[in-house]
Amino acid sequence: MSPRILLAPLTSGTTWRRWAYLILGGAVAWPYVVAGLVLAMVAEQRLHSLVLAIVLAAFCIVALPVLTAFMPVIRQLEGGAARMLLGGPVADHKVGRATTWPDRFRTAGWFYAHLSIGAVVCTLTMVVPTGALGLILTTITGDPPSLGIRTLSPLNILRGPAAPVTAVVALVALVYAVAALGAITSIFAPALLGPSAAEWQAELDRRTERLAERNRLARELHDSVGHSLSVVTLQAGAAARVLEADPAFAKQALSAIEESARAALADLDHVLGVLREDPQSTTPPPTLDSLDELLRSTRLTGLKVHADLPSGLARVPAAVSREAYRIVQEGLTNALRHAGKVPVDLRVSVETDELELEMTNPLTPGHRPSGDGRGGGRGLPGMRERVTVLRGTMIAGPDDGNWTVAVRLPLRATR
Repeated sequence: MSPRILLAPLTSGTTWRRWAYLILGGAVAWPYVVAGLVLAMVAEQRLHSLVLAIVLAAFCIVALPVLTAFMPVIRQLEGGAARMLLGGPVADHKVGRATTWPDRFRTAGWFYAHLSIGAVVCTLTMVVPTGALGLILTTITGDPPSLGIRTLSPLNILRGPAAPVTAVVALVALVYAVAALGAITSIFAPALLGPSAAEWQAELDRRTERLAERNRLARELHDSVGHSLSVVTLQAGAAARVLEADPAFAKQALSAIEESARAALADLDHVLGVLREDPQSTTPPPTLDSLDELLRSTRLTGLKVHADLPSGLARVPAAVSREAYRIVQEGLTNALRHAGKVPVDLRVSVETDELELEMTNPLTPGHRPSGDGRGGGRGLPGMRERVTVLRGTMIAGPDDGNWTVAVRLPLRATR
């Protein structure tokens, strides 16, 4: 073992922080000890009852700290101090109030262990440095210094040339002993202060919900803002090419750019409103009722879209309608990006129990669908995530010279 590792407890800030944590436990323990000794002395001297003195001392030193630990706030105080000063595995856990009896019993065990170990560390912290100072002074003066008591040093029996060495060894041993106690305490802290099984499950549920919400918002941004930016890019390129030759078309393209930018801002405002939890900023997301506007803005890019839309889209449940709109939007965006200005056939049908979507466009040379694993896109995976959330089915791939996306979404919740 290298000297650096051996000397680490002497120079590490972790040792001193854990020392402070243990001394806090001793500082809290001493009032219980003093109260127990005082009551025992009163019972023995005034009531002449040794049994009562022992009972009172045991109650103050053993039972009273345990009863104190059942206060719900004690777990928070102990957890905060342990995370800040003790470190180790417990620093990764947020310790809340003790709300169940198992938590209270675990807190009581930890609180009493903290006070017991802290009392020992406090005693050693007072005795060992005092004794080491006494040994050094006896070497300098030849006699143990007296301050109205027999001796300042309980170790003055070790007077002589070896006294300073003994003092240094005692101080170093104290540091290593406290470092070991602190390390052991930090190892056992998570078992008594860490989350219970129910708290772990609740935390996992919260993380799962946050992850699902993040994925949903990522899909919203990708599908909505991504579609608008694709339209803006294509329209800007087309306007630049025909600005002088066909000013009317260029003006139409610029109008389409403005509309797409406004739509992107509205979608972005919706997503940011969800992130801020600001209801005033959360504009309703588009549904299948907005398909006509989506198709109109898409056709302005030069993409030829033939749509077969039924008349019963209003009765589609809102959750299904929102996701279906985004799926159509992403399908059109993929066709623009990866196939160019090709004809796209869109068919939407509403059956008794399900909604069917089918988009077909011709495959072009070099056609690489978004999310095929080579281009790094999120198009198809995002669509599949939306379909999976609604317990639907999706088929996407080449079919007789065409690229086809077929989606079935149940209109009612399924098991």
